[in-house]
Amino acid sequence: MNFDFTDDQEQLRDAVRKWVDKGYGFERRRSIEAAGGFSKEAFDELNELGLGGLYISEADGGLGMGPVEGMVVMEELGRGIVLEPFAQTLISSGMLSGYAPTALKAAWLPKIAAGEALVVLAYQERAARYKLNACTSKAVKTDVAGDKYALTAIKSVVPAGDKADAFLVPAMLDGKLALFLVERHAAGVMATGYGTQNGSRAAELTLANSPAQLVTLDGLTALEHGVDIGIAATCAEAVGAMDKTVAITAEYMNTRKQFGVVISSFQALRHRMADVKMQLELARSMSYYAALKLNAPAAERRSAMARAKYQLGNSMRFVGQQAVQLHGGIGVTDEYIVSHYFKHLTQLEMTFGDTLHQLGEVSSRMQDTAGVFA
Repeated sequence: MNFDFTDDQEQLRDAVRKWVDKGYGFERRRSIEAAGGFSKEAFDELNELGLGGLYISEADGGLGMGPVEGMVVMEELGRGIVLEPFAQTLISSGMLSGYAPTALKAAWLPKIAAGEALVVLAYQERAARYKLNACTSKAVKTDVAGDKYALTAIKSVVPAGDKADAFLVPAMLDGKLALFLVERHAAGVMATGYGTQNGSRAAELTLANSPAQLVTLDGLTALEHGVDIGIAATCAEAVGAMDKTVAITAEYMNTRKQFGVVISSFQALRHRMADVKMQLELARSMSYYAALKLNAPAAERRSAMARAKYQLGNSMRFVGQQAVQLHGGIGVTDEYIVSHYFKHLTQLEMTFGDTLHQLGEVSSRMQDTAGVFA
């Protein structure tokens, strides 16, 4: 199997990496975090690179690219621990492209591609514990002859929820999970923003009989697909963050001295760094696996995402903790960058299902052969 990237993919990686290195340094990130965890200016700069249309067809104003290109972009954004939720753009454009009616696609996909609209997935509810079919939100049809609906819901930890232009919201309609689009300024919509552990922004979203547009009646299928896009994006972002964490740690060990020599010369610490590097490469291979399985049939895709996220969760925890310990006391200070990578990895580990949840998902999808024998 050929794992080499094409010239176009390498050029895409180079463009995003240059923006991260030159336009999203540690000091800018800290200023964005201090200002609330989201910068419209930074988000616009990402869209000026054309990234908003990555998963959107050329007919709808996008680039018509796929999961590998998405992985490349998310890796580079992970290297810079970028706070703006670009993964949500991939999720919303993928879900709308795959499941929305023609009129809804025409209304929103060009705006997402042009960076004129941020649409985020609002699906988490209290006590759901990552279960996608656990939904207490209610939808009712308000126009018997037409397609007008109203939603009543409370959704938690909605990425940049108070900055988004619209939300993709799953809700129960006639006993079945359906998916709707709700505009930010619609009646009855209230989004209360707050900062998260890694410095980014989320919101508690409350809908009180809010007008909504139907995306699809098969909401669970669309939601599972959207979450899988998010898992693949999170895996790639984590690989980028871990890659940079390892580089920062290696640089520190090559300069920090004890007993008159650099600590990178100590055999015990070299062994620990070897273990860290091994976890990084295991994570990278599973991120590739996730990207390559993103367009597979649903059952195969869901199983692959659970496996990938489980391995990434283990790797994120190990790499983050070891990096802090190898730095010593400075590793947990807010002024030093590695603590921010550790917090970012910790939050990513819990995004779209933590490691223990994904282990359960892997176990529940095992067949008699456990995937080993035909």
